[in-house]
Amino acid sequence: MPKRIKKQLAEVLPLVAIDIGSHSVRAMAAQKVGDDLLHVLGYEESSKQTCTEKGVVVQTSSASFMIVEVLKLLANRIGKEDLPAAFVLLGGEKMRVVSVRSRRDLARKHPITDAILEDMEKECKSKIEMHNPGVAVLGLVPAYYVLDGHEQEQRPDADQRAVIVEAYYSAFVGKQELREKVQASFDRTAKSIEQTFVRPEALLSAFSFEDQSVLTDGCAVLDMGAQTTTLSIFQTNQYTANVVSSKGGNNITQLIEQQGISYALAEKLKQKYGVAAPDLVEKNLTMRLPGLPEIGGEWKTTSVELATLIQQVLDEIINPLMATLNEHSDHLRCLYVTGGASMLQGIIPYLQAKTSVQVLYGSHAGLLDRATPDEFCAPQYASLVGALIMGSDYRDNHPGQLIELSKMKKLEEKILTIFTEQ
Repeated sequence: MPKRIKKQLAEVLPLVAIDIGSHSVRAMAAQKVGDDLLHVLGYEESSKQTCTEKGVVVQTSSASFMIVEVLKLLANRIGKEDLPAAFVLLGGEKMRVVSVRSRRDLARKHPITDAILEDMEKECKSKIEMHNPGVAVLGLVPAYYVLDGHEQEQRPDADQRAVIVEAYYSAFVGKQELREKVQASFDRTAKSIEQTFVRPEALLSAFSFEDQSVLTDGCAVLDMGAQTTTLSIFQTNQYTANVVSSKGGNNITQLIEQQGISYALAEKLKQKYGVAAPDLVEKNLTMRLPGLPEIGGEWKTTSVELATLIQQVLDEIINPLMATLNEHSDHLRCLYVTGGASMLQGIIPYLQAKTSVQVLYGSHAGLLDRATPDEFCAPQYASLVGALIMGSDYRDNHPGQLIELSKMKKLEEKILTIFTEQ
């Protein structure tokens, strides 16, 4: 597809990513403005209803309503008549990673076509799903390829020829309902899923952009969400572990709430004064907060006492994950930390005390152009930015995708006009 036509199509159908979270459905639109540079056009979220639990959609009708709402709001914000499709993030409490391979004997030297590679991917997915009822492959990430005994990391192209082709993948697997209910939520709308990506892959795509060598050396991502906390480990060019805790930032808020104050006040207290551990508190403030109406009175606490409550939950969540991390620490350069719960004061030194692996916040700022507002560099947007980058790569490898997305007559007319005017 000529670059001029591709650019015009991208303006009609910008990149859109959706994350269906525990408390909201979030959507971001962007355009690619460089080789690996995005300009964020807009962001919207809808939190009117609860539709997921531990990463799994439990109310498809609520999810559908919020998907339609958030895409309508986003279309209005960026001046588009419609946004017919989106790249969608998947994750969940039971998601894990396994290794899988496929082998082809082509009988003679043969070009390595996309059709051959796609057939090998389908074989790997069906191999896992056929032997594990109720399980779905949520993401299949290429690790490396072997052509006639020669190993390479990059995806083979049609200019390469081989007799024996081997492909090795990291497969993210989870409950079948996780994928099915996301699809069902979209089926109730007039919107389409352009492609799905697993959250760990999207996050690592965002964080490793400026220093690709961390992928060779080995790294990990700790995604601290509201309902779940996920540790993903990437070594020797493949994912070697994906461990999910069924607890997250909400559990910290709930423990504070149990002291006799409202959930809303507990959340504000955590965000403004929360510290990851009592020994990290710099100034021990005394705080008095109004108790629940049915209880009356007030709750008196200090910064150290609040941090003690927070550490109690954090240790329960983090210690098992750090034990897994430390099993792989000899081959890891760094641990990237992200997610809303990672914004607790002192979270980096708290984690660093538990491992010899360097701990740092994951940053996707290098993927955004200067015209994008700084607010979109915050951790809560990392997975969406990563999905948009992966979506851009997906479109590059599927040049007909932009045309196939067209569902509305007016949009079809715009796309046809682009071609007829060339």
